[in-house]
Amino acid sequence: MLDLARFPRLPLLTLPTPIEPLDGLGRALGDALNGVRLYAKRDDVAGIGLGGNKLRKLEFLLGAARAEGADTVVTVGALQSNHARLTAAAAARAGLACELFLTRSVPRQDPDYTGSGNRLLDDLFGATVHELPGDADSLAHAEARAADLRGAGRGVYVFPSGGSSPTGCLGYAACAAEIFSQSADMDVAFAQIVTANGSAGTHAGLAAGLAAMGRDPRLAKSYAVLAEEPRARAEVLEKANATLALIGAEARLTEADVNLDGAHRGPGYGIPTAGMLEAVRLMARTEGKLLDPVYSGKAFSGLLHDVRAGRYPAGSAVLFVMTGGTPGLFAYKEALAE
Repeated sequence: MLDLARFPRLPLLTLPTPIEPLDGLGRALGDALNGVRLYAKRDDVAGIGLGGNKLRKLEFLLGAARAEGADTVVTVGALQSNHARLTAAAAARAGLACELFLTRSVPRQDPDYTGSGNRLLDDLFGATVHELPGDADSLAHAEARAADLRGAGRGVYVFPSGGSSPTGCLGYAACAAEIFSQSADMDVAFAQIVTANGSAGTHAGLAAGLAAMGRDPRLAKSYAVLAEEPRARAEVLEKANATLALIGAEARLTEADVNLDGAHRGPGYGIPTAGMLEAVRLMARTEGKLLDPVYSGKAFSGLLHDVRAGRYPAGSAVLFVMTGGTPGLFAYKEALAE
């Protein structure tokens, strides 16, 4: 049993999010799935702001912010950051001011990328947006702004990239317990829980939750889409252990406990790959479900590769956590059209 009741939490989601079989995909791929059954955990449709995995983190982050008396939240991300968009939406829901420091870290200048998708929604949700060059230290800028606001008498809470602090990671520790409860109700034992890895918090939270419950943390697997594999692995390990310490669990992870694949990242963060484009189109055309082009598209591409390669026994069930990011599709119109 994982008890997180002592941590302040601001409800943003209707839980549990559903788990759905990917039957349409199964029919389309047939023998290529080698008898593996695929399921989707629908965190992409949950809650406010068009949904997404960051809401689980923001429940705990905003809970902590309100407990500290904050009236303003500040966070960072890339120009098309899903975390920034959902922070803006959640802050609006909570009645807090929100400022975003967004870097141009993807080499794109077209109007679809710079003005559509998440970037359009940041403004619509009422956030104050500060755009920075791609090589800028966005967190340093955010902390400096927070200091100025505090000097003016404001209460400010700063969230890191992706909301992936130990407090934010509690959201996916709780999700690990939620998945096991649903698994028991469905009478389905998942051989793997798969997700994308950007700022490492989703994987770290799942692994920490599993370890805290006495389960194998390697049951959670991620595909790196931001950092290269060694750095991504180190970040998962660090954040998972910090989350376990925050929970008060005795368990600690080693590098061998981090189940991570960096082979489907492509040439860099936010840069399309052929595998991502196939995965996004396949999910849309067989399930009517939307993967985003930056995170879940690349992760699902990696999962399809592994299933086709026979890395899971016939008859096994694999759960893919759909982490959202739907607005990003509109920022990648040109790539998807090709």
